[in-house]
This record gives sequence, C-alpha cells and structure tokens, in this order.
Amino acid sequence: MADTHREWLDQMDAASRAKQKTFIDGLTEKLGRPRVAEAPDHPFRGAPAFWRSFDWPLEERVERFGANFKAAGGHVARLADWEEAKQYIADKASEMRARYVVRQRQPELDAMELEAALSEAQVKVWNSSSEEEWSARAAEADFGIVVADYAVAYTGSLAVLSSKDKGRSVSLLPTVLFALIPIDRLKTRLGEPLMAFDALGREQLPAGIHFISGPSRSADIENDLTIGVHGPGIVYALIIG
Repeated sequence: MADTHREWLDQMDAASRAKQKTFIDGLTEKLGRPRVAEAPDHPFRGAPAFWRSFDWPLEERVERFGANFKAAGGHVARLADWEEAKQYIADKASEMRARYVVRQRQPELDAMELEAALSEAQVKVWNSSSEEEWSARAAEADFGIVVADYAVAYTGSLAVLSSKDKGRSVSLLPTVLFALIPIDRLKTRLGEPLMAFDALGREQLPAGIHFISGPSRSADIENDLTIGVHGPGIVYALIIG
C-alpha cells in the first residue's frame, strides 16, 4: 500500500508499463521476430523536395480544380470579374427563388453591392448588428456567400477561415453555398496554404480553418449516401479572373 500520493502514482505507472510489455511481447512472439527496442530512424520529415516544388501552370490549376470539385458533386464556373460573379449569383437567386441570403463581411463582397443585385431577397451581412442571432440567420438562409481564402487544385478543396467578420456558420448552415475564389488564391498543392498557416505562428492562427470539397456528404447510417446533412447540399465554386 502506498504511503503517499506520489508513491501511488509511481506504482500505477509501473503496473501500466508491465502490462504494455506483456502485450507487446505477445505480439512479437506471434510475429516471430524480436521486439524493436529503439525508435527507428526518420531521416526525412514532411513532403519530399520534388513535391514541395511541384506546381501546375495556372490554366491547368483551373482545369484540375474544376474536375476534382465536380467529381465530389460541386459546381464550378470561371467568371471574368466580380461584376460577372454578381450577375451569376443574381441569376441563381432568381432561378432558385432565394429569399434569405447571408454573406461574410469582406471587402470584396462589400464592393459587389449584392444587396442591390438581389432585390427580391433579404441580404444579411454577418455580424453587422448586435441585435441579430447570427447562427439562426445562417440556418434559415437559402444562400451563403463567402470569399475563399485559398483553393487547392490537386484535391479540389476550398479553404475558408473564420473570424468575427467571417462566421463559419455562413459556409456550414445555408442550403446553397457560393464560394468566390480570386484566381491568385488557387494553388496547386494543399501544402501551400498549410505552410502559410504555419508561418502565421500559433498565436496568430484564425479561430477556424475549414476545408470544403463539394457539398456535404454522409453515409453514417446504413452506408446510405445522403447529401446536405451536415452542411450545404449545393456548393458553387466561382473562380474570379
């Protein structure tokens, strides 16, 4: 019986290590090889050099991103400028009879003046008023509109960061999501945005980093694929430029 708390912890640790040794020894005996006593060498860390320098030309990035995003069930459009993107969203709002829209509070979206273009819809700007329950506004929205921070051609993914002006609910709760991608933010490899996040340092990381690859898909129940359970069922990636 231990006399002190420290002695009791030491006894528990010794018992745990003894159980681990018995378990691993049993495995090595069944495998017919000696137990590894030292950690193996890892001469290489992270992605190999050839992959870190791998980069597709711009037009191939656009083509590959489009193919991969569509393969996951998303929609992709290449648009000349922000004005064309505004018209594209307005046409979809008319086609789908969208009545409630929530967008991020971002300079690019402010300049688009979507409120005037979507005259038949009520457009809410995330966190623009302390009177609103913003998660509820996003949940009832037909459209959510965001500007992507990055897009990745190799995986067909979008990266959307969250902050007080960029609520994660805008990309997670509406029925339809429009993600606008300035073409200079379209990268080849996932490691490119990840390196940018790493360079920020822990204290400067955003509240959330969300990777989106097409509409929400789930097959948790009976392996029955269902679209739109955990997020928007329809996602448009609009490449601008």
